[in-house]
Amino acid sequence: MTTQIRPDTERLAAIPRSASESPAGTIEHARRVSRSRIATRLLGRRFVVMIPTVLLVSLGVFAVAASSPFDPLTAHLGDRYQSATQAQRDAVTQAYGLDDHWFTAWWKWWGAVFRGDLGWSSTMRQPVADVIGQRLPFTVGMSLAALLSAAVIAIVLGAVVGMRRGGLLDRACTSLAAMLAATPPFVVSLLLVSAFAVGLGWFPTSGARRPGDDYSLDGLLTHAVLPYLALTISMIPWLLLTMRSAVVDAAVSDAVRGARARGVGGWTLLRGHIVPVSVLPTLALLGTRLPELIAGAAIVETVFGWPGLAEALVDSAVALDFSLLAPLAVGSAVLVLIGSALSDAAAVWIDPRIGLGA
Repeated sequence: MTTQIRPDTERLAAIPRSASESPAGTIEHARRVSRSRIATRLLGRRFVVMIPTVLLVSLGVFAVAASSPFDPLTAHLGDRYQSATQAQRDAVTQAYGLDDHWFTAWWKWWGAVFRGDLGWSSTMRQPVADVIGQRLPFTVGMSLAALLSAAVIAIVLGAVVGMRRGGLLDRACTSLAAMLAATPPFVVSLLLVSAFAVGLGWFPTSGARRPGDDYSLDGLLTHAVLPYLALTISMIPWLLLTMRSAVVDAAVSDAVRGARARGVGGWTLLRGHIVPVSVLPTLALLGTRLPELIAGAAIVETVFGWPGLAEALVDSAVALDFSLLAPLAVGSAVLVLIGSALSDAAAVWIDPRIGLGA
């Protein structure tokens, strides 16, 4: 007579079926969930703070506009400013509310914004909403492409030279980065124009299309090469130096020394122990350097005549076109706040030490 051994179903059910169900996997999953919640709460708090900040920025724009010594009628009348009669000037002043107190103008502007009316641009001779809709793709496409390229180049090259501290490549890259960091974007733009547009004739000097032609993909890509290079080059130095410094510090940390003692080295050491920690300062820098990106884009677009919002921002400020200047200034502030919040949230989510200790 044989004895049939039946399995203990309760004990079998308690055995982990995968690594994710093991105690270590469960703890790691809990940590990821905790970091996600902390990052979400951080974004929520930043959004609450963003509302009064944006209101104060817009209030400051109208306050500074009111203290300007220039007459806003010059922007609305243009070439007719000298020949316009007093009755015509009074009519324009009343139509656009140019004689309102700056706080009243600010209050009216926000009321119009909530109704979906951004006003009329005196410099572009069209509604502000149309100006933003037409120029936004040019600025977003150029800025995102330059930002992503600069970040990738800086992170990869910074990791390489940081692991080879003191070598020839490290000295060459840090010296070049320091020199480029001290070079204004307009100088980089003019050098690129002189070398590749005027000297070699490889690319056009300005614009996004040939005069009289419609916009085309080939034309846009050809005209975008030089402003893209100028904007990318202007953003690489600080990101590269930050990444390189973080890698140098991480390479001599106790955690990395312990990994080396366990036989971990090469690409595995760089990818698993150094880069995840070193990339955090670079992510934080991306958020804090967004104002520099906006300023650099304004300069580059002006030099190359790229039809983006940054160029419109400069033109509206010069011509006192506050109907266009106000939404662009507020939009720039919102972009900076969102970028800073996202970079901090990404740092919280990536680094367990920040996520669990925040």
